[in-house]
Amino acid sequence: MSMILRNSLRNRLRSTLTILSFAASLCLMGLLAALTNALFLREATPEQALRLIVRNRISLANPLQRSYQDKIRHAPGVKEVMIFQWFGGTYKDNRDPKNMFARFAVEPLRLFTVYPEYRIAEDQKKAFQQDRTGCIVGRKTAERHGMKIGDRISLVGDIFAVTLELTVRGFYDSPRDNENLYFHYEYLNESLKNMRDVVSTFVILGESPEAVAAIPKAVDGMFRNATLQTKTETERSFELSFLGFLGNVKLFMGVIFGAVTFAILLVSANTMAMAVRERIREVGILKTLGFTRGSILGMILGESVVISLIGGVIGLGLANLICAALHTLPSSFLNMPDIKIPPLLGLVCLAIAAVIGVLSSVGPAWSASQKPIVEALRFKD
Repeated sequence: MSMILRNSLRNRLRSTLTILSFAASLCLMGLLAALTNALFLREATPEQALRLIVRNRISLANPLQRSYQDKIRHAPGVKEVMIFQWFGGTYKDNRDPKNMFARFAVEPLRLFTVYPEYRIAEDQKKAFQQDRTGCIVGRKTAERHGMKIGDRISLVGDIFAVTLELTVRGFYDSPRDNENLYFHYEYLNESLKNMRDVVSTFVILGESPEAVAAIPKAVDGMFRNATLQTKTETERSFELSFLGFLGNVKLFMGVIFGAVTFAILLVSANTMAMAVRERIREVGILKTLGFTRGSILGMILGESVVISLIGGVIGLGLANLICAALHTLPSSFLNMPDIKIPPLLGLVCLAIAAVIGVLSSVGPAWSASQKPIVEALRFKD
């Protein structure tokens, strides 16, 4: 083992460049793994598992009638249903990325029932619920903008032709979605001259996980023959539906992953071929000292694996640092703190690095180990 470690770095410049190549590739692989986990592999939280989203069957751009709420409430398995209206609009200046955070019109008396993971001081909750122009802001967004209780916020509508003047009444904390701003739907509805009593989405809270499975069919069945038909889906499915606007994200990420793997395989194979070619005579000497073909093969393969794993560890370390930096950025359709590399995916990336190390060196290593002693000693590069 000591010989493998020493030989791995015998040509320091070439080994360093190879390690850096592996590090860059594994860093990209790690980031892809983190995104894949955040987008597709992350399981819904217990609270999310009880929530469903109801929207227009055609598109989110086509709203539903507010009157649908009472009908949905009577569907079997529904514990509560709340208006969840995207407002959008402009806060200060949209050219500044930190001003991009989600803004929703909701029903304050139902918000903390439907989202029990939201934590807020009781006096702030009551102040928000009692103030028609009040709003609450996620702690992360509030800290980013230096907001304080009682601050005035002006939102200039884009979807809705109205400017809302809000007062900050509280800050909420949550493991996820802690960057949103919530205000009264009634305030928005009463401020509109047109588009009154329309809702883009309703959020359903199911009575149990078993009930949630049957709710979509029951709700959509109510409006099957209506002018505005509905589509009811789990909160996780609703989140993933936004990726459809970007195309086949899974395929795109898979192509990048495959291209990176193939590129580093070529780089590593070229490096190992050069390294082994320079050591053909050394292989002959080792054989005269009693080293078997198998031990020589294992030694060369081991050197390649050591280099690939060193690069892999460095690359995953860099990927984790980048993920930590991304956590400080504003969340959009993806909750930034969800971008992290789970230990299992990290081990998979390291295993891929080790496999690449073996595949890139197995050809040259096999050829060198099979050379007769005389031929190896006479070899000249």
